[in-house]
Amino acid sequence: MKKLELSDDQVKRYSRHILLPEVGGKGQRKILEGRVLVIGTGGLGAPVSFYLAAAGVGTIGLVDSDTVEVSNLQRQIIHFTHDIGKHKTDSAREKMEALNPDIKVVVHKTRVSSENILSIIADYDVVVDGSDNFPTRYLVNDACVLSGKPLSHGGIFRFDGQVTTIVPGKGPCYRCLFPEPPPPGLVPSCQEAGILGVVAGTIGVAQATEVLKLLIGIGEPLIGRLLVYNALEMKFRTVKVPKNPQCPVCGPHPTITELIDYEEFCSLRS
Repeated sequence: MKKLELSDDQVKRYSRHILLPEVGGKGQRKILEGRVLVIGTGGLGAPVSFYLAAAGVGTIGLVDSDTVEVSNLQRQIIHFTHDIGKHKTDSAREKMEALNPDIKVVVHKTRVSSENILSIIADYDVVVDGSDNFPTRYLVNDACVLSGKPLSHGGIFRFDGQVTTIVPGKGPCYRCLFPEPPPPGLVPSCQEAGILGVVAGTIGVAQATEVLKLLIGIGEPLIGRLLVYNALEMKFRTVKVPKNPQCPVCGPHPTITELIDYEEFCSLRS
């Protein structure tokens, strides 16, 4: 494969990256050649997508079927007031392309399901789960484990957030941490319980950081670790997550070998 050469404009645009010995021109080329899929362009997907675009990730896929609502604007920073009623993927793509003409944004105006997710994630190097419900989280985890795709998971609720990085074969998956979806009605959604808008930014930026580390191949990703954040106390802590030898999807004797949808179980749509 022909080596990607940085143009003069790219050297200027990404100069602060290139100055870092851990990144340099070689690392920036890896970012520019990277392909990242962001599932959800809401509270988490908005900052993730915007920062990945700024960093120069060459191809960014956006998956969402929703339109922008006024209640989104308190935390979904990629959408503006004049975007209300517009499809979220279109709104996000406009801002990302305006920020950085280097990148290619691929829009998937759909919900992920057991029928389409494998074909959607196939073309990407890393997957980011920015969803806000359990059916999608389990589906994305299972699909990435079965496909061998690195996955960044993020979750937010009220004043709290969490981030972990899942690399199949190198550490635990989401099911090792949470073996089964919670029963319907046990965990209220952000729509029901609320969310401090800036928490979405904090967690989304952490996810974007993990993605860039994976693309470049630097640092210590949150593999086997869960980063937990509380905004009221302004505290971060890291919890070790062991690999579950009985995990039904990533264990040595998996019982989940094909994808299923959890919408009926959780009595909501992803």
